[in-house]
Amino acid sequence: MRFATLVAVAVAVTGCSETMQTTKTSPAMVTKGYAFPPPAARVFCSSHPSLCSTNGQVKLVTLTPARKAELDAVNTSVNRRIEERSDLVTAGSADDWRLPTKQGDCEDIAILKKSELLKRGWPASALLLTVASLGGEGHTVLTVRTDKGDLILDNRGSAIRDWSHTSYHYFARQSQSASGKWVRISS
Repeated sequence: MRFATLVAVAVAVTGCSETMQTTKTSPAMVTKGYAFPPPAARVFCSSHPSLCSTNGQVKLVTLTPARKAELDAVNTSVNRRIEERSDLVTAGSADDWRLPTKQGDCEDIAILKKSELLKRGWPASALLLTVASLGGEGHTVLTVRTDKGDLILDNRGSAIRDWSHTSYHYFARQSQSASGKWVRISS
């Protein structure tokens, strides 16, 4: 189990990949046990605890039309404003989590989306950074837990997708019940 978790984290920090669009919702992600957070997440979270927090009582957001419009606006706005660039280009290292201003890679963009939703009053406990892979290439997205299912905000498209209708293989995400911890996602 630990080996699989380490492999998942290693894959997740190696790059960013594409996903496919669908619209049908499905059951929530099932988690099982703790996972190791990506190494760069620990460094980032030690200096930006509010952006890594999952504290709060709200585990599922009621997805009203107004809330869906907010998700769409944040996802589209951040995707348009931030140019995707690898950490090697922007920071000179293989994995460096940061809050981007003009350029960033997938986890930087997911962090900015979480930051903007937090500023709009969304609960941290429903906004979870999530690592996945597609074709062996790692990727990070923001999972938003709603009463309509777990939705993915991705820098590879403006459409918000149900997690189970993407092409990704999900490995781990932030824990809702233990801030600072990560949990494995069952396949």
